[in-house]
Amino acid sequence: MQKIAHSMTIGCIVLGLCSCALINSTTPTASNPPASPTNSLDQKIIKIGGSSSTATVLKLLAQAYQAQNNNIKIEFISNTQSEGTIAALKNGIIDIASSSHKLKPEENNGQIQDRELAKDMLLVATNNSVKGVTNLSTQQLKAIYQGDITNWQELGGANANIIVLDRPEDESAKKLLRKYYLGADKTSTKAIILNKEGELIETLKNTPNSIGAFSSAYSVINQLPINRLSLNDVAPTIENFKSGKYQMVRYIGINWNKKPSVPTQNFINFIFSEEGNKILQKNGFIPN
Repeated sequence: MQKIAHSMTIGCIVLGLCSCALINSTTPTASNPPASPTNSLDQKIIKIGGSSSTATVLKLLAQAYQAQNNNIKIEFISNTQSEGTIAALKNGIIDIASSSHKLKPEENNGQIQDRELAKDMLLVATNNSVKGVTNLSTQQLKAIYQGDITNWQELGGANANIIVLDRPEDESAKKLLRKYYLGADKTSTKAIILNKEGELIETLKNTPNSIGAFSSAYSVINQLPINRLSLNDVAPTIENFKSGKYQMVRYIGINWNKKPSVPTQNFINFIFSEEGNKILQKNGFIPN
């Protein structure tokens, strides 16, 4: 029953992506079926799907690539979880899928190329209204998420209630928080769960006394006015990651058909080029 439910869930995601992809296209007739995006040699449109936590990096690269190639249009299909984008790739709906995990054996149909693109540090940050709190220990962070510490005054800040912004348990950000700091202990029922990383970031920016975890690179790209916290006296910097002191980083990989169209292959070549690496570094990502 679990396998059937899982298959139905993936099927729904793929159908949803199909709907998004077909909104702006002409409905094909039975005698004239659509060409697979990964097999059309004269393709001028490259379709990309990505999880909400990994699409940002490809949008940066796509913007730079399109500026140099006016005849190429790169379209981003509605964001979903990594499993959904990989399923869409296998079904020919998109040409490239970005993912926050390495390709799993059960996801690989033998036709997919998988490669790590970069790493993205995950940081814990507060709204800019929080003063006097710049570092949290593992025990303090656990206590905040469990609801045992509820006021910033307990941590040296002002007398204000802490608002915890959280992600669903199956999202990469929450998995990393649990792996390195929270463990298996339950999160407070008062935490506000936000399904997409962008939603959490916007809520944190606009909600005084809030705290949450999200992409360090996103904060660099958008120059967010937030307080980036050190954890156990280790700041979330690239230097600390390279030295092994800061370990909470997210995998960003891309997947594509092993026989891509010429435009798709050219874009992939750009992604992994020296110019692509410079774009990643400039925007806070750590190229592979």
